[in-house]
Amino acid sequence: MRAVVDKDTCIGCELCVSICPGVFSMDGEGKSDATTDIPAEMEDDTREAGEQCPVDAIHVTE
Repeated sequence: MRAVVDKDTCIGCELCVSICPGVFSMDGEGKSDATTDIPAEMEDDTREAGEQCPVDAIHVTE
């Protein structure tokens, strides 16, 4: 699984970080960033973060 954050779309609300802090973090510009290695036990939370993003900036692929 892979999660990619569209930095141009991200509004920096940090919702993804609150849902799945093991995968998402905030970068120096106040935008979300995702780790490249998503552990299997965090896949459901990663999907949830992508679904809950208010501006659809997170794209999750299997």
